[in-house]
Amino acid sequence: MFRATRPKTNGRSALSILELIFHAAVRAVRKGHRNALGGLLMNILQTVILILVFWVMGHYLGMMRNSIHGGNFVLYIMSGIFLFMTHTKAIGAVAKAEGPTSAMMLHAPMNTIVSIASAALSELYLQTLSAAVVLYVYHAAFTPITIDDPAGAMGMFLLAWASGVGIGMIFKAAIPWAPDFFGVFQTVYSRANMIASGKMFVANALPPHIRDFFDWNPLFHAIDQSRGYVFLNYTPRYTSIEYPVWICAVCLLIGLMGEFYTRKHASASWGAAR
Repeated sequence: MFRATRPKTNGRSALSILELIFHAAVRAVRKGHRNALGGLLMNILQTVILILVFWVMGHYLGMMRNSIHGGNFVLYIMSGIFLFMTHTKAIGAVAKAEGPTSAMMLHAPMNTIVSIASAALSELYLQTLSAAVVLYVYHAAFTPITIDDPAGAMGMFLLAWASGVGIGMIFKAAIPWAPDFFGVFQTVYSRANMIASGKMFVANALPPHIRDFFDWNPLFHAIDQSRGYVFLNYTPRYTSIEYPVWICAVCLLIGLMGEFYTRKHASASWGAAR
């Protein structure tokens, strides 16, 4: 009936945690829908709608001139939309991950770090698969496309996701202390990125006094650098990879410290208030 707990080696402990994160990530993918396919199709639909909206804007408002000269305009839009979606979705998933007052935390060895990691990985899975499906359908059914450096473009996609995880960690730690304020602030940040991410223009084409309004945003740097890998004839001159990497590292560090402090002061009434 009762079994004695056997000490595990570091390797076995790491494998157990990874297995737990995997199963929790599968649960996170299926949590919003009856099956994982429904969640994937909904995410693909959201991505396609955004692409169509910005294509219509570019076509009728003369925004096509802001794209890469000689490049496919739809691919130009997708290179921004994919990174914007994964960044924003990662923030929301991490910020809303189950906290220390969740009923799931009563089941050992579940903990908040596993919950956060599984939420982040589930969104990465959905966004990666959605981007791959949309790219394949456009390539096969409409116009063949060529990505100059797929590995570099994928690296910027992962960087946009990682920076979203870091910022989401800060919101995750702060929201229990002031749910209304930080909940609204998270929404404002996500909506502001519709423009501040720079997905409809490139940094090289912006005058310095306009570019200064976007330089603070790690997603702006990731998207601009991504277009340097996607398109052969574009070389980013005013953005860097190092900036979003440092922002990601700092946000993760602050978020982990804040989450640890919040977890130590967790109260069951928080869940009732929210």
